Amino acid sequence: MNRRKFLEGAGTACSLMIVKPSVAFSYAANSAVQYGLLGCGKRGTSVATSFATNTQSRIVALGDIFPDQLARGKQHFDQLNSKLGVPAVAPELTFHGWEAYKAMAANPNIDAVQISTPPFFHVEHMDILSAGGKHVYCEKPVGVDIPQTRRALQIAKRIEGKVSASVGFQIRSAPPFAEIVQRIHAGQIGKIASITGYYNAPSATYPDRGSMPHDEQRLRNWLWDRTLSGDILLEQNIHVIDVCNWVMGSHPLRATAHASRKVIENFGNINDNYEVIFEYPGEVELVFSSTQFNAPGYFDVKETFFGSGGIAEMPYKGALRIQGQKPWTWNGSEQESGAKFAEDGAFSDNLADADKMKDRSFIESITGNKFQNQIAAGVESARTCMMARKSAEIGRTVTWQDIEADIEQYELGIDIRKFV
Repeated sequence: MNRRKFLEGAGTACSLMIVKPSVAFSYAANSAVQYGLLGCGKRGTSVATSFATNTQSRIVALGDIFPDQLARGKQHFDQLNSKLGVPAVAPELTFHGWEAYKAMAANPNIDAVQISTPPFFHVEHMDILSAGGKHVYCEKPVGVDIPQTRRALQIAKRIEGKVSASVGFQIRSAPPFAEIVQRIHAGQIGKIASITGYYNAPSATYPDRGSMPHDEQRLRNWLWDRTLSGDILLEQNIHVIDVCNWVMGSHPLRATAHASRKVIENFGNINDNYEVIFEYPGEVELVFSSTQFNAPGYFDVKETFFGSGGIAEMPYKGALRIQGQKPWTWNGSEQESGAKFAEDGAFSDNLADADKMKDRSFIESITGNKFQNQIAAGVESARTCMMARKSAEIGRTVTWQDIEADIEQYELGIDIRKFV
């Protein structure tokens, strides 16, 4: 199957969706889901732009802790809305300061909110927004520590059947990945015996902040901060781990890991490399490595599954294929675009349609009254990464039972109330 046929099939399925009369009334043919963005940084802006251009949603509200970032977001989305023929974001629907999420939760003119804030705040923001009746699209990870994931699972129970909650694992929606995973699950590579995976990319970049106060630098440069981001394994490498959990239909039983900070010297305290051995049920091992100090623009991300009847190769770019007794290749994946690492997460090649398909799925769950609840799956992948992170921290193997019982709670160490 190629990309065009996959998309045509998805479109046909959507067109046949039966919508309840009440929902049809709320979201008529000429109406749109009133969509808000919380966190107007690079990735947040990129994803919300995809929602506005690819779905039945309209950007009507913006929130950010920093007024200057909020102003840039408004300028961007006012220009985008103009191109799309819809009104600019109303000034009264722009919210700044640390409590912006509370104001968005309380506003009746917002249907859904995208949470693109630093991961430390994800669960708090998800909790309050969903309690306010908002559908939530939350970037990964679902929490930075185990206590936060416990709270997330409580939220999942509370919202079930009431609002949609989607987690930003867009690779699961990328047509080439969805197709190859379906083939693996159908037995096309036989019994899986071993897995390798890697995530190699540049370090995150930020402008020189000069004499900016320390706390504000931490918040603005949050990818460099272990408490705010959860570290590289949880914040970015989690995409590889989530794909492996998806293919295996399970989380690993234990992890043995090593991490260090050997190259990067910027403001912050994250690691710049990880080496992990995860063991899945059936003694299937995933050997994973990550380096995030490479040259600007460079990236190389891939999972490979070795089975009794074949090998499944799943790169971000390059031939996505099965080799062995039943060979298959995603049409066109052999031709790389030459695209470089995208800091805003808008990748091309095998992920070209990932955001688009993910966004449509979320909005259609709202308009079709078939609400998503992806929180538990998000927690499972987050805890998998936390298990490896803990192993690297304490220098020994950590089991799933160990990490589920963990009580360490990350402390922000910032008086967030001063950012009003």
